[in-house]
Amino acid sequence: MIKSFSLAASVALGLTFTGMPAAGFDYYVLALTWTPTWCQTDGGPEDAQRGGQCDPARDLGFTLHGLWPQDAAGGWPEYCDTDARDPSRRETAAMADVMGSGGLAWYQWKKHGRCSELEPEDYFAASRRVYEALLLPAPPAGASPGAIEAAFLKANPALSSDGVIVTCGGGQLQEIRICLTPDFMPRACGQDVQEDACRARGRLDVPDLR
Repeated sequence: MIKSFSLAASVALGLTFTGMPAAGFDYYVLALTWTPTWCQTDGGPEDAQRGGQCDPARDLGFTLHGLWPQDAAGGWPEYCDTDARDPSRRETAAMADVMGSGGLAWYQWKKHGRCSELEPEDYFAASRRVYEALLLPAPPAGASPGAIEAAFLKANPALSSDGVIVTCGGGQLQEIRICLTPDFMPRACGQDVQEDACRARGRLDVPDLR
């Protein structure tokens, strides 16, 4: 039986949705990619020409990288055996609006979703609804990691600083990662997740949406 749960970050919005509790892991990490950085470092013009995540017409900011089961002691399960069926191409393609591509949705299911103890429809529904429960303002240009985190927390006051991690690479903003309990309540991130936090002391390059 599917049980109902709600995300504390969305209480003010009145959002509720369904899912199942986990037993094989301790919490989730919701990863949000700043798409303009990804397109500069990985996506490239070929993706834009295909109408993919980097197509300027799509004007994507923070996209859903994934919803990752995580172990409190460190590390995470991946590529798990599961009795759940794999998603159809139609189901993964339907996630392209929030994840950038159906290909990423399939990869995230294969690596992480199979470890969630959810059916694919529940895994993707939970991923989407948690993503859509958050307010995702464009990060301040040329801001420090702390300022980017502060802007995100201001937009999502139900979250706390110990449960939100800003990551960077090469002086550029990469991701914001949010730690959630198995029933999707905000919680503090484990030490290994915190170790991914951006240590840059100065301002980060935050590529524009276009």
